[in-house]
Amino acid sequence: MEPVEINAGAYYLRQLRADDLLDDRPAIVAAFADPETRRWVTGYQIADLAAAGRYVALRAREWADDERYSWAIAEPVSGALLGEVGLKELDLSAGEAEVACWTHPEYRGKGIMAEALQAVLRFGFHGLDLRQVDYRHAEGNEASRRVAEKSGFSWVGTIPDGAMAADGRRDLLVWRLVRAG
Repeated sequence: MEPVEINAGAYYLRQLRADDLLDDRPAIVAAFADPETRRWVTGYQIADLAAAGRYVALRAREWADDERYSWAIAEPVSGALLGEVGLKELDLSAGEAEVACWTHPEYRGKGIMAEALQAVLRFGFHGLDLRQVDYRHAEGNEASRRVAEKSGFSWVGTIPDGAMAADGRRDLLVWRLVRAG
């Protein structure tokens, strides 16, 4: 599928970019240098512009391969990157996906992610015909818990996280949203 832009109310959702007109790489480097981002968004080492460029290219490949649809949450006037929200673990034939998201440290606590996620969920349920979307986050990640609750997810339970976090092993909290009707 080709990347789709979404109007998310006060924000717009677009593909991550690293080109002559718009370059998200500096904001990605800054976000992944933040201790809270590194604590909760594991699996990525993005310390410089080259690594951020690979991250942007990865997201473009994932779109093209229908593996993950990911959007930059952008400020509508400047285009500044405020965070990223997406649908991963896509199984379009089964109508299932999982949420992935992070907010740039400068913009946390402002309700941006919940608003952006709700727009992605509308697209997922109505544009992609998803029937179920899960949201998983590490135990103790209160910001993710608040986003899940604000976005209408219901808590399903906990599962062991196979990865060891820097501060010890944690469980994953699982939330689920099922398409109405």
